[in-house]
Amino acid sequence: MLSAHQLSCVRGERTLFTGLDLAVQEGEWLHVRGSNGCGKTSLLRLLAGLSSPAAGEIRWRGKPVRSDVESYHEAMLFLGHHGAVKEELTALENLELSAELDGAKLARDEAIAALHRFGLKGREHLPVRFLSAGQKRRVLLARLVTRKAKLWILDEPFTALDTRAVDMLGGLVGEHLAQGGMAVVTSHQAIPIPGGKAIEL
Repeated sequence: MLSAHQLSCVRGERTLFTGLDLAVQEGEWLHVRGSNGCGKTSLLRLLAGLSSPAAGEIRWRGKPVRSDVESYHEAMLFLGHHGAVKEELTALENLELSAELDGAKLARDEAIAALHRFGLKGREHLPVRFLSAGQKRRVLLARLVTRKAKLWILDEPFTALDTRAVDMLGGLVGEHLAQGGMAVVTSHQAIPIPGGKAIEL
C-alpha cells in the first residue's frame, strides 16, 4: 500500500540517507530506528509529503504520491514529534479545529469520547495552556481516534506519556492495524505493539 523506492535525503551539504527502500502493507507497522540526527524525522516528513526527496519515489497503492496528492493526504495522518496544540483553545476546540482544517466532519460527542479515551475527562473545556506536557500530547494523539485515516505516520508518539498512556496508545495502534490500517513510527523506546518490521537508518 505504501512504498518508497531508492529514496535519498539531503539536508544542506549532508546526505542523511540514500537508496532507501521500504514497504508497508495493510495490517503492518514499520519501526524507523536510528541514532539522533540520522534522518528519522526527515524520512517521515518525506513520507507525509511535507518535503521532497533528493532522489527516489514514494508510492501509495502502487501509484506515485505526486500523481494524486489530495487522495493520499485524505488517507494519511501525520503527527510530528513537535506537534503543536493551540494554547488559548480548549482541548475540545483543538480537536474540532484540526477536523475543520482536515475538511472532515466531527461530531462533538465523538470528539469528547476521544478525549475521554485519552484520559482527559473533566479537562475537555480547559484551555490547553493549563494542561501538563503529557496531557497536551494526549490532546494531539486524540486525533488518531477522530481522524479516520488509513495510514498513520507518527514521529516519537510516546514522548511525554506516562506508562499507562504508552500502553493505551500501543493498544490503539494495535486496533488500527487489526482493522487493516498501517503505521510508520519512530521511537527511542520499546514500542508495545506486536509484530511489525524495523528499518535502521
